[in-house]
Amino acid sequence: MDPAAHPLVGAPVPGFSLQNQFGETVSSADLGSGRHFLVFYPFAFSRVCTAELAALERLRPTLDQAGVHVHAVSVDHKYALRAYADEQGLGFDLLADFWPHGATARAFGCFEQEQGRALRSTFLLVDGQVVHHFSSDVGQARNEQDYLDAVNLPRN
Repeated sequence: MDPAAHPLVGAPVPGFSLQNQFGETVSSADLGSGRHFLVFYPFAFSRVCTAELAALERLRPTLDQAGVHVHAVSVDHKYALRAYADEQGLGFDLLADFWPHGATARAFGCFEQEQGRALRSTFLLVDGQVVHHFSSDVGQARNEQDYLDAVNLPRN
């Protein structure tokens, strides 16, 4: 399957408004210009998610230099996300899709109703439009190279 094949690729970014780990509101309107990765993951403090977000933190300087911002989204509460970000040393936004439960993940087509969690899905947003998508199974971290490839950056 084409890694960009997702119903939203080519569409405007679905509207959302979420709080980050500091209680600040981040909305789709705030992401209307520039390049942003919206990274959905199941839960903070879980083994695969922790390893995956640590890898994103290692990539963050390269992405920042290229003008690409990272925003990770889970169904966890903002208070849990604050503790998680502090414990893990994460320097990007962790957005709480807590209530209504998983509404943003649903809008992006990556919510698993049975388990009540976001699926492992990444969207590249450019100037208010979804331009690329890639994902992995819930139990498997996404490949770091997929982030670099999505924005045409060489591997360090």
